[in-house]
Amino acid sequence: MTKLLEVKNLSKSFGGVKAVNRVSFSLEQGQLLAMIGPNGAGKSTCFNLINGQLKPDSGSIKILGKETTGYKPRQVWALGVGRTFQVTATFPSMTVLENVQMVLLSFHKRLNCVTRTVSKLYADEAMELLKLVGVEEQWNRTCGILAYGELKRVELAMALANNPKLLLMDEPTAGMGVKERLQLMELTSQIVKSRSIGVLFTEHDMDVVFAHADKIIVLNYGSLIAEGTPQEVRDNEEVKEIYLGTCEVKGKE
Repeated sequence: MTKLLEVKNLSKSFGGVKAVNRVSFSLEQGQLLAMIGPNGAGKSTCFNLINGQLKPDSGSIKILGKETTGYKPRQVWALGVGRTFQVTATFPSMTVLENVQMVLLSFHKRLNCVTRTVSKLYADEAMELLKLVGVEEQWNRTCGILAYGELKRVELAMALANNPKLLLMDEPTAGMGVKERLQLMELTSQIVKSRSIGVLFTEHDMDVVFAHADKIIVLNYGSLIAEGTPQEVRDNEEVKEIYLGTCEVKGKE
């Protein structure tokens, strides 16, 4: 399998706090990799280091075989990396279709286009992405009036607009109902398999994690304490003591 992401000995401190401490892992093509851990474990910091929003103190990040340590977010995006956020990042006054078109205009380097036909540019391509995530019927509604679950799907369409090989999804189901969470992750799983991409995601809903992740890594106080299949992580005594407790979580059949 092709390695899409390789992280080696990644570290980041804020003052005397080691937010990420010598973390190493890899993500392969066609794989859903979940990053879990208690609040303050370093998950978001690790995401922001990979995406270029933060610069690591030490360590190495390779995306699609290219050393990207110290890259800025746009440089990472240009390599073929999509990103979704805990709080949806859409333009509320623009329509659903326009939101996706904006990403496509950026991807095709047409943001400076001021012709009268700009509203039609990449409209068909944007509509195909909306169909892929199941919100094509909302195409002409402004994002500001959509239900939160629909916004999450629009954001996923935007993240797919640069035809990524790697998706970074930070809390993709945050703020959604139980049924919506499972549906969104099922959709994501289908897209991963059909497009042969990879996904690194953080998630607090353990039913979602154990139902859809192919592999799981667990952080605690910035350090990697466990990694493996859902069953291996479920059976890990340290993980159960620190994070899972005695709760029952469903897994893949």
